[in-house]
Amino acid sequence: MTQQFQNGHIYVDSGFAPHPEKGDKNSDGVYRQTSQLDASIQEAREKLTHRTDARPEFEYELLYLFAQNSIKASIILPVIATIVALASLSWTPANYIAIWLGALFFSTLALIYLCNSLIKMPRKKVKVHIWRKKIMIAELLHGISWGAIALFGLTSGDHRAHMFVFVTLSIVNSLRMMLANAALSIVYVGTLPIILALFFSFWYQNTPFYWAMASMALGTYIFFIYLMSYLHSNTLTTLMLRSEKDALIAELEQSHSVSEEGRRRAEAANLAKSRFLATMSHELRTPLNAIIGFSEMMKDEMLGGHNVSAYKGYSEDIHNSGKHLLNLINEILDITRIEAGKYDLNEEAISLPQVLEECCYLVKMRADAKRIMLRQNYQNDLERLWADERAIRQIALNLLSNAIKFTPTGGTITITAGHTSDRGQYLSIKDNGPGIPQDELPRVLTSFGQGSLAHENAEGGTGLGLPIVKGLIKLHDGRFDLKTKMREGTEVIAMFPKSRVLQVMPQIQPELADNFDQKIKTKQKAKILQDKNRPAPQNLTERETLCIETTPAV
Repeated sequence: MTQQFQNGHIYVDSGFAPHPEKGDKNSDGVYRQTSQLDASIQEAREKLTHRTDARPEFEYELLYLFAQNSIKASIILPVIATIVALASLSWTPANYIAIWLGALFFSTLALIYLCNSLIKMPRKKVKVHIWRKKIMIAELLHGISWGAIALFGLTSGDHRAHMFVFVTLSIVNSLRMMLANAALSIVYVGTLPIILALFFSFWYQNTPFYWAMASMALGTYIFFIYLMSYLHSNTLTTLMLRSEKDALIAELEQSHSVSEEGRRRAEAANLAKSRFLATMSHELRTPLNAIIGFSEMMKDEMLGGHNVSAYKGYSEDIHNSGKHLLNLINEILDITRIEAGKYDLNEEAISLPQVLEECCYLVKMRADAKRIMLRQNYQNDLERLWADERAIRQIALNLLSNAIKFTPTGGTITITAGHTSDRGQYLSIKDNGPGIPQDELPRVLTSFGQGSLAHENAEGGTGLGLPIVKGLIKLHDGRFDLKTKMREGTEVIAMFPKSRVLQVMPQIQPELADNFDQKIKTKQKAKILQDKNRPAPQNLTERETLCIETTPAV
């Protein structure tokens, strides 16, 4: 199974078509959703990879935040303007105040209208640079309107009016700079007319007091600029973190979609594999059994001798090849059932030493052909093991076959069975062969994996022996352990838990058994006597009364 990356999508290649068939609504929906997620991820990555200080990737978000804050302040500033207008009537003519208030309300309404239109317009249709210019013009008019009150207030000789104008414009400036810090350029355009009008109005009074007031107004404005820049940086940081979060969520959703598609394809592939194996099991094993059977008849010359003696050798080759192919098919089916979790155990009480002795007898001819000694060492009084005898036999035969295959001529194989430290049981098969390199251990434990020694010695095999052994041990809740050292040999240990060891009940002592039987007989006799002394029921027939009286004593 491989993975392919095409057009931004990951496809799991399991031997089938990598693209969904036309009309597959589920797959089409998954790919449409994946395409949308790809677009979101690409947009977020473009924002996060931008390196300039201007941050144009967040221009829309900053302008949108400015519009939101301006709408929120749309109630506060008109209220302040109304209070200022009423208070200014004491030193400014009413017609001037009316003109100023009308201009201020008009500029405020224009700014709110533009901000509201920006918020309602879909993002894709917003041209940020055009909308920024529109809002700048409205903000400039709004700032000029507020700055005009400084000219009206300072024409009066009343110092209280001057202080009132100073405090009012300072409050308005601070509110604008705090609420609209998301767009610095727009805030500068809106607040500079106010502070300039206030500064020059105080400066041209030509008194030290008003010069100090002008300096204080300018210093306050510089301080608020510094504070506004800090808030602007925090806003940018918040937007960046939110963008990272959105990108992460989009990637997680994309991974989930890809994994769901991969799971669906894996299930389809698994179903196809199961059908193929079922077909192979029937279509291959049935004719193969016939080949093996008839070749055995020809090999043994059951129906008569061959006219050509070479035919007998050919028949034996056909028979051996058929058995090898049948064994290969059985191993493939076994490992498939184990991996799919469909290998059913037929558990019963078995003797581990007895199974190992039978397996050693089956492989003895192969061991004798290489003059290999099979040394058996079984612990006495091993309890029976609750396991599948066929599976335990297959474990032992696979390990013995591997040991014989890789043990040199004249070597020794040690077969051991005994108790583990936690009172479980284990079987161990150890050879004195060349061993397995440490870097090849993961390969030999995978399906169809073979070490370099198998290729060098040209030994036959499928590489399924150890994976099958490991899977069968796992089905018995056991543990598989492989120990190897170069030029010293390999030892494979299969350990079974204590829960699978059948405990033998202690034998009852003869004296206790005799006393127990005597007590039972005494109770039976007492019950019989009690039944005989009981008065007979009334309204019984003569035959029923006779049956009760003649009931023999036990």
